[in-house]
Order: sequence, then structure tokens, then C-alpha cells
Amino acid sequence: MRTLRLDLAERGYPIHVGCGLLDDAALYRPHIRGRRVVVVTDARVAALYGARVCAALADYQPLLLECAPGEASKTLDTYATLADQLIDGRFDRRVTLVALGGGVVGDMTGFLAATFQRGVDFIQIPTTLLAQVDSSVGGKTGVNRPGGKNLLGAFHQPRCVLADTATLTTLPRRELVSGLAEVIKYGLIADGEFLAWVERDLDALFEGDEAAVQHAICRSCEIKAAIVAADERESSQRALLNLGHTFGHAVEAATGYGAWLHGEAVGLGLLMAADLSRRLGRLPGEAVARIAALLKRAALPTVLPADIATETLLDFMAGDKKVLDGQLRLVALDGIGKGVIIQGVALDMLAAVIDATRAPQAD
Repeated sequence: MRTLRLDLAERGYPIHVGCGLLDDAALYRPHIRGRRVVVVTDARVAALYGARVCAALADYQPLLLECAPGEASKTLDTYATLADQLIDGRFDRRVTLVALGGGVVGDMTGFLAATFQRGVDFIQIPTTLLAQVDSSVGGKTGVNRPGGKNLLGAFHQPRCVLADTATLTTLPRRELVSGLAEVIKYGLIADGEFLAWVERDLDALFEGDEAAVQHAICRSCEIKAAIVAADERESSQRALLNLGHTFGHAVEAATGYGAWLHGEAVGLGLLMAADLSRRLGRLPGEAVARIAALLKRAALPTVLPADIATETLLDFMAGDKKVLDGQLRLVALDGIGKGVIIQGVALDMLAAVIDATRAPQAD
């Protein structure tokens, strides 16, 4: 097991990464301050790991709550159902919530923890690669609305993160691929050597090599932890973590949440961000080609379906959380491993970027 730490003074916490962590009660105890625990998960993850986590938490009378799997359940309705179950169970502000699952469960449980009784503790147990390398770390929580992704939410840091790499062995390949988009993102924004390692060891990651998987998770978390520690509430540099996300969130919203996995949409968004960087004179064409080649090798989408209108994506981008004072902030690349925050990009250039990735219409 490797342990990293996100340094936020009294809100800092450990990130444990290793194989077989779910059953280790000693990893949970230091982070539970009350007597009762509620484990929130989805039906699929509950069948795999719910009983094991509840057994490890047996001293805390754990209650297991389930929601439907998938992005489509990341809604205020699901949030309200979970909140009502806590209220009906007479849980107080000493309860600890445990988010057992992927990014949807983690975001929603975190939002529930941020708002129930005006804030209770929670623990993240991410079970997907995407959640282990990204969404479980940093304290962003929220739910989606029809007008955009994560438009309702709060910053609320977990007490700890337990990333058990053994849970990745039950992931469908598509979910593994989705997580690789975030791994690639970290190399692009902050560490060119890490990106080169991903290129070299991509096959090992697909094969589930433990050393490779742990390195991918730990280096991704190190990069994110450093950025979040410097800018917890995204007033400046934390926005770098959004490379490809403004484009990707628009794709998710335009397709109704669930047709595309988050990482799939981000993967396409990374290519769009690279192309935008080229058009702005910040990134050479050969670097864009290199990024496209890696995304293809990682089985991530590089083509926008023909039936998604450019105007639709631009509308969703205009409603993105990263719009400030009427201007959309985007993340571009000043080279491999160097992200930069920009704004004031002309709409016609954004439209050209979107159109350049579009699949041709069938006759």
C-alpha cells in the first residue's frame, strides 16, 4: 500500500492506494468520529462489495443504501431519496457517510454529506479507475441538471480515500478506458514524462499489471493533490484540471447523460482542446497528432457523432460552470505537460474545433 496526503491543514486527508484495502477495518477507524455509518452505493457495486465493506464497518451499525447505477441517477431526485432515508433513520450530524462506487456515487454522496445536517463526514471508496485517479480526490461534489453537468454542488472534502486496486479487476473494459482519459489528462497538463510513461506502459495498464496501475493512480493523485492544495476552490490554477472537460461536459449533456461515459467525453474533449491549442499557435501540429494517436490506442473516442449539432454543444458550453462574467474559461496546452488557462476564445474558432472532429454525414 502507498499513502499520499492532500495537504489542506485541518481538512487534509490521506489517500491510500493498494490491493485488498476494502476489508481492513484499521484504515476506516481513524476517520469515523461517531457511532453510526451509512454506506451509499449503486446496485451493481453493492452486489460485488457491499457486504465486505459493511463487515469491515460492523462496529458502526452500517446501513447500506443503494441507487441505480449510471450518470442518469446523478439527480436531485436521487439525492432527495437518499436524504429522506437518512432523515427517516434518525441519523444525526455525527454520522459518517461512505461513498462506495464510481464517480457518480462519490459526487452524489459527497453532496449529500455536504448538505445533510449542514455537513457531515464522509469517506471515499472509489471502485473505478476514473474515480481512483480523479473524482474521489479534491472535494468537488454535486448533481447534474438538464442544463449542464454538476451545476448544483459544493466543495466538501472527504476524511480519507481508500483506492483498492483489486476492485478494478471487475471493471468492464469500457469503464477502464474511461478512466484512462483522466490519466492522460494529468500528463498533458503537468508532467510530460508521465505522459511518455503512459504511452510506453499502456498495454500493462490494460492488462491490469499491479505496479503499472498503482503508478498511474498515485502519480495522477499526486498531481491533483498538489493543484488542489494550492487552490482548493478553483479561484485560479485548479481550473487546469478541467482540460477537455468543457467540451466533454457539453457532449454528455447533449446526449442526455449516460450514452457517453464521462471519461469517453473527456477523451474527445482532450483532442478538441489540443486542436484549439494548435489553432491558437500554442501547440505544434505534431503534438496534436501524438495526442490523437494515444487516445486512439487507449480506445477513447476521437470522432464526434454527426447527429450532435455544433450549436447544441456551444449552447451547453455557454452554461458551463467555468463561465465567469460572461466569458468562458478554457484550458489549453502550451506544450505537452504545460496546461494554461485562457478565455476570450471566439465562438467561430470553437465551432471550427467542434466541426473538425465531426463524423461525416451518411448519404
